[in-house]
Amino acid sequence: MKKIEIGDKAPDFKGLNQDGKEVKLSDFLGKNLILYFYPKDSTPGCTAEACDLRDNYQMWQSKSYEILGVSPDSQKSHQKFIEKYNLPFDLISDTEKEILIAYNAWGEKSMYGKKYMGVLRKTYVINSKGIIENIFEKVKTKEHSNQILNEIK
Repeated sequence: MKKIEIGDKAPDFKGLNQDGKEVKLSDFLGKNLILYFYPKDSTPGCTAEACDLRDNYQMWQSKSYEILGVSPDSQKSHQKFIEKYNLPFDLISDTEKEILIAYNAWGEKSMYGKKYMGVLRKTYVINSKGIIENIFEKVKTKEHSNQILNEIK
Protein backbone atom coordinates (compact mmCIF):
# COMPACT_ATOMS: atom_id res chain seq x y z
CA MET A 1 0.00 0.00 0.00
CA LYS A 2 1.24 3.47 -0.90
CA LYS A 3 2.23 5.60 2.06
CA ILE A 4 -0.08 8.59 2.48
CA GLU A 5 1.66 11.89 3.10
CA ILE A 6 0.65 15.42 3.99
CA GLY A 7 -0.33 17.20 0.77
CA ASP A 8 -1.70 14.04 -0.88
CA LYS A 9 -5.26 13.79 -2.09
CA ALA A 10 -7.18 11.77 0.51
CA PRO A 11 -8.05 8.28 -0.74
CA ASP A 12 -11.69 8.09 -1.76
CA PHE A 13 -13.87 5.84 0.37
CA LYS A 14 -17.42 4.81 1.01
CA GLY A 15 -18.84 2.78 3.83
CA LEU A 16 -21.94 2.28 5.93
CA ASN A 17 -22.47 4.21 9.15
CA GLN A 18 -24.15 2.94 12.31
CA ASP A 19 -27.60 3.32 10.70
CA GLY A 20 -26.70 1.55 7.43
CA LYS A 21 -26.50 4.86 5.54
CA GLU A 22 -23.73 5.20 2.96
CA VAL A 23 -21.07 7.76 3.86
CA LYS A 24 -18.37 8.75 1.38
CA LEU A 25 -15.45 11.15 1.29
CA SER A 26 -17.20 13.35 -1.28
CA ASP A 27 -19.95 14.03 1.31
CA PHE A 28 -17.40 16.19 3.11
CA LEU A 29 -16.15 18.30 0.18
CA GLY A 30 -16.35 21.93 1.23
CA LYS A 31 -15.81 20.96 4.88
CA ASN A 32 -12.75 20.03 6.88
CA LEU A 33 -12.77 16.47 8.17
CA ILE A 34 -11.18 14.75 11.14
CA LEU A 35 -11.09 11.11 10.01
CA TYR A 36 -10.01 8.87 12.84
CA PHE A 37 -9.35 5.14 12.91
CA TYR A 38 -9.67 3.17 16.13
CA PRO A 39 -9.53 -0.51 17.06
CA LYS A 40 -12.72 -1.32 19.01
CA ASP A 41 -15.90 0.24 20.35
CA SER A 42 -16.23 0.65 24.14
CA THR A 43 -12.62 -0.21 24.99
CA PRO A 44 -10.82 2.22 27.34
CA GLY A 45 -8.57 4.00 24.82
CA CYS A 46 -11.18 4.13 22.08
CA THR A 47 -13.80 5.43 24.51
CA ALA A 48 -11.42 8.12 25.81
CA GLU A 49 -10.66 9.24 22.24
CA ALA A 50 -14.31 9.29 21.14
CA CYS A 51 -15.42 11.14 24.29
CA ASP A 52 -12.67 13.74 23.90
CA LEU A 53 -13.82 14.41 20.34
CA ARG A 54 -17.44 14.46 21.56
CA ASP A 55 -16.68 16.92 24.36
CA ASN A 56 -15.06 19.27 21.82
CA TYR A 57 -17.58 18.67 19.03
CA GLN A 58 -19.17 22.14 19.20
CA MET A 59 -15.72 23.75 19.01
CA TRP A 60 -14.86 21.60 15.96
CA GLN A 61 -18.14 22.52 14.29
CA SER A 62 -17.48 26.23 14.95
CA LYS A 63 -14.19 25.79 13.06
CA SER A 64 -16.00 24.06 10.14
CA TYR A 65 -14.75 20.55 10.96
CA GLU A 66 -16.73 17.34 10.77
CA ILE A 67 -15.66 14.20 12.63
CA LEU A 68 -15.91 10.64 11.32
CA GLY A 69 -14.70 7.50 13.09
CA VAL A 70 -13.84 4.19 11.39
CA SER A 71 -13.35 0.77 12.93
CA PRO A 72 -13.98 -2.83 11.87
CA ASP A 73 -16.84 -3.16 14.38
CA SER A 74 -20.40 -3.90 13.22
CA GLN A 75 -23.12 -1.29 12.72
CA LYS A 76 -24.91 -2.66 15.79
CA SER A 77 -21.76 -2.27 17.90
CA HIS A 78 -21.41 1.32 16.63
CA GLN A 79 -25.06 2.05 17.50
CA LYS A 80 -24.52 0.86 21.08
CA PHE A 81 -21.25 2.83 21.38
CA ILE A 82 -22.92 6.02 20.11
CA GLU A 83 -25.93 5.58 22.40
CA LYS A 84 -23.87 4.74 25.50
CA TYR A 85 -21.54 7.74 25.12
CA ASN A 86 -23.89 10.14 23.32
CA LEU A 87 -21.54 10.57 20.35
CA PRO A 88 -22.75 13.29 17.94
CA PHE A 89 -20.83 12.03 14.88
CA ASP A 90 -21.04 9.02 12.58
CA LEU A 91 -18.98 5.86 12.87
CA ILE A 92 -18.30 3.76 9.78
CA SER A 93 -18.40 0.00 10.04
CA ASP A 94 -15.43 -1.22 7.95
CA THR A 95 -15.80 -4.96 8.50
CA GLU A 96 -13.98 -5.72 5.23
CA LYS A 97 -11.14 -3.35 6.27
CA GLU A 98 -11.14 -1.61 2.86
CA ILE A 99 -10.99 1.93 4.28
CA LEU A 100 -8.54 0.88 6.99
CA ILE A 101 -6.21 -0.55 4.34
CA ALA A 102 -6.62 2.46 2.01
CA TYR A 103 -5.53 4.75 4.86
CA ASN A 104 -2.70 2.52 6.10
CA ALA A 105 -4.57 1.99 9.35
CA TRP A 106 -4.41 -1.82 9.19
CA GLY A 107 -1.10 -3.48 9.84
CA GLU A 108 1.17 -5.52 12.02
CA LYS A 109 1.00 -4.92 15.75
CA SER A 110 2.78 -6.53 18.64
CA MET A 111 1.63 -7.41 22.16
CA TYR A 112 3.70 -9.33 24.68
CA GLY A 113 6.13 -10.22 21.90
CA LYS A 114 3.38 -11.75 19.78
CA LYS A 115 2.77 -10.23 16.33
CA TYR A 116 -0.69 -9.97 14.81
CA MET A 117 -2.64 -7.85 12.31
CA GLY A 118 -4.88 -5.14 13.68
CA VAL A 119 -6.10 -1.54 13.53
CA LEU A 120 -3.37 1.08 13.81
CA ARG A 121 -4.86 4.03 15.68
CA LYS A 122 -4.46 7.03 13.35
CA THR A 123 -6.12 10.32 12.57
CA TYR A 124 -6.11 12.24 9.30
CA VAL A 125 -7.11 15.89 9.03
CA ILE A 126 -8.49 16.45 5.53
CA ASN A 127 -9.17 19.96 4.24
CA SER A 128 -12.27 21.15 2.40
CA LYS A 129 -10.69 20.26 -0.97
CA GLY A 130 -9.95 16.65 0.04
CA ILE A 131 -6.23 17.13 0.71
CA ILE A 132 -4.46 15.57 3.73
CA GLU A 133 -3.29 18.40 6.00
CA ASN A 134 -2.14 16.43 9.06
CA ILE A 135 -1.55 12.84 10.05
CA PHE A 136 -1.41 11.66 13.65
CA GLU A 137 0.17 8.26 14.15
CA LYS A 138 0.77 8.61 17.90
CA VAL A 139 -2.69 9.54 19.12
CA LYS A 140 -3.12 10.87 22.65
CA THR A 141 -6.57 9.40 23.29
CA LYS A 142 -7.50 11.50 26.33
CA GLU A 143 -6.43 14.80 24.77
CA HIS A 144 -6.76 14.20 21.04
CA SER A 145 -8.62 17.45 20.33
CA ASN A 146 -5.80 19.50 21.87
CA GLN A 147 -3.25 17.39 20.01
CA ILE A 148 -4.97 18.22 16.71
CA LEU A 149 -5.56 21.89 17.59
CA ASN A 150 -1.87 22.39 18.37
CA GLU A 151 -0.98 21.26 14.85
CA ILE A 152 -3.66 23.00 12.77
CA LYS A 153 -3.49 26.50 14.29
